Amino acid sequence: MPDNRNLRSLLKDAAERGVQYREASLERHVAPRPEAVAATAEFVEPMPDAGTSDAEVLRILDEIGSPATVNMVGPRYFGFVIGGSLPVTVASNWLTAAWDQNVGMHEVTPATATLERVAMSWMLDMFGLPGDSAAAFVTGATVANFTALAAARNRVFNDAGWNVEADGLIGAPALTVIVSAETHPTVFKSLGMLGFGRNRVLRAPVDGQGRIDIARFPEFDGPTIICTQAGNVNTGAFDPVGEICALAKPKGAWVHVDGAFGLWAAASRELEHLCSDFAAADSWATDAHKWLNVPYDSGIAFVRDTAALKSAMSITAEYLMTDSEFRNPSDFTPELSRRARGVDVWAALKSLGRDGVANMIDTCCANARRFATGLEGAGYEVLNDVVLNQVLVSFGDDASNRQIIDAIQADGTCWCGVTVWQGKTAMRISVCNWSTTAADVDLSLEATIRIARQNALRS
Repeated sequence: MPDNRNLRSLLKDAAERGVQYREASLERHVAPRPEAVAATAEFVEPMPDAGTSDAEVLRILDEIGSPATVNMVGPRYFGFVIGGSLPVTVASNWLTAAWDQNVGMHEVTPATATLERVAMSWMLDMFGLPGDSAAAFVTGATVANFTALAAARNRVFNDAGWNVEADGLIGAPALTVIVSAETHPTVFKSLGMLGFGRNRVLRAPVDGQGRIDIARFPEFDGPTIICTQAGNVNTGAFDPVGEICALAKPKGAWVHVDGAFGLWAAASRELEHLCSDFAAADSWATDAHKWLNVPYDSGIAFVRDTAALKSAMSITAEYLMTDSEFRNPSDFTPELSRRARGVDVWAALKSLGRDGVANMIDTCCANARRFATGLEGAGYEVLNDVVLNQVLVSFGDDASNRQIIDAIQADGTCWCGVTVWQGKTAMRISVCNWSTTAADVDLSLEATIRIARQNALRS
């Protein structure tokens, strides 16, 4: 018989440790202390012959692991466009883990399958995408791009009279793939996994903000997939998706939008104009663990052509309930077995409502503008037009930028990353956390400017 007393004690202990971690995140340094990182060497040992008590396993995880984590959930982490998981989504994630549902078939997991279907419909409405589009919950934008582009591959080849699912790519008609010169590397990874190759693409030139320059868009004909971007990872800029669709649709090309974080601008009344023509595209990819601030991992692929997505992703077997009258999630995702990641999305949307999501997006963008204003006021160069939540700042030459960024990370007040964009080294600030306030921005500005000036004095 299971020992329910041990279960209750263990889960309560885990919950309390998690609560303490989250409460401390508001004040603790963003980067872990060097001694905490060094202590992780205690994890490295031969696999023990005898087991360890559950309570002791949890203690070790918390006492050694927790201090060595980067404080990504805190309000002053501005690296890699990472959200900070809303409290309600942490709670829903814990409860969903206790349910331990494998969301593949509706009849087997009706609660989680229904919650995912509702969350998908809410997002389609909020983003202004075609309401009858198909959608899939996956790990993140990498797999969301892969999933959407797999549907694109099937539809475009089918239009050319080729069944790529049955006959593969060997001997298939020639297919053109066009991407932005500043396409995110996850798109190239997806193209590689799909057999298109990472280098056999046409790269559309971009302007000074990283947007595709429609005046210099490559010529194309025949089967074609075009990958566009909503939210350049450095500048936050948006490709002219509507104009590209106007070129593509008469030729039967498929237009995909990588909107890992930028697609969430559609939820804002102030910013929705950036996405006003996105409904003309054929597929879209985004992350919920970025700007919706749900726990990792959570990506979503949206595809206008449901049949194309199902043809690329559906699975059959004698023991699977594939003739269901309901929507089986496994017909739309690369995985047959996966966790119920859509429940956290439902919880966030239910908790925030349409107004709460818009306010979260708008607040992050206002804080990004506050960063830019403060840095420019201190005499430093902001390289991009701050149209969204991304800020690129240069403190001088390459060496100075890297020294200052290293010092800012070591200081621990905030955490920002280094990037090289259009030949210039810069510090990238990504404001994506629901809990970041104007006071957090001001505290981060003070530390950043102080460190930059100290570096200048030493130079």
